[in-house]
Amino acid sequence: MNNLMVVFLIGIGATALMDLWSILRKSLLGITPPNYGMVGRWLAYMTHGKFHHGSIAASAPMQGEYFIGWIAHYLIGIAFAAVLVGTAGKSWILNPTIGPALVVGVGTVAAPFLLMQPGMGAGIASSRTPKPNSARLHSFVNHAVFGLGLYASGWALKLYCSI
Repeated sequence: MNNLMVVFLIGIGATALMDLWSILRKSLLGITPPNYGMVGRWLAYMTHGKFHHGSIAASAPMQGEYFIGWIAHYLIGIAFAAVLVGTAGKSWILNPTIGPALVVGVGTVAAPFLLMQPGMGAGIASSRTPKPNSARLHSFVNHAVFGLGLYASGWALKLYCSI
């Protein structure tokens, strides 16, 4: 299996685990899962030259925003898997370890904290939300789960696909 396919499958697997975690925490803890339609709305507005919103939820809906958001969510997961494989190397693919996967997973929280949340009107690291510390904690945990998903997906490929 070539490295591109490995990156693709690890990214899909890690992102899917993050989504399963969101479903689980909703059913167990009543925590609303992320709304990737808002990400799609934000991205769709970029094609019209608008990169910042006072509140993305208050901006008019865009055609296809849910589809755009979900596709972007998985493409971003694949891109971060590429960061892991690109930095940890072929040896990580052959023998996945949790350290690099968690470092990359937790490190990915920088994207929403510094780019997405400010662009969508939530401020840097959710500073403009009603409960910023709670939002930060949930983002951190979600991205740590993504890191665990990178690791688990790497091992699944090793065990079941003989890479």
